[in-house]
Amino acid sequence: MEFRQSLFWDTDPKKIDPQKNAQYVIERVADFGNDKEVRWVLDFYDKSLLQNVIMKSRCLRPRTKKLWTLLVNS
Repeated sequence: MEFRQSLFWDTDPKKIDPQKNAQYVIERVADFGNDKEVRWVLDFYDKSLLQNVIMKSRCLRPRTKKLWTLLVNS
């Protein structure tokens, strides 16, 4: 997946490794991603990893955390 610069404004999106930087990618897409990016995250990452990142995240907005908790636990 080619990441948008506006999604990763603080780094070069071309240098992001989706495996090594999974938490970073999941949190950014959860908070600011579009439909295509959200679908990619849901397909690319294992459900248990998504649940773990969402539950332990300290940077997700409360509404985002509630929504994603429903998405990954269904």
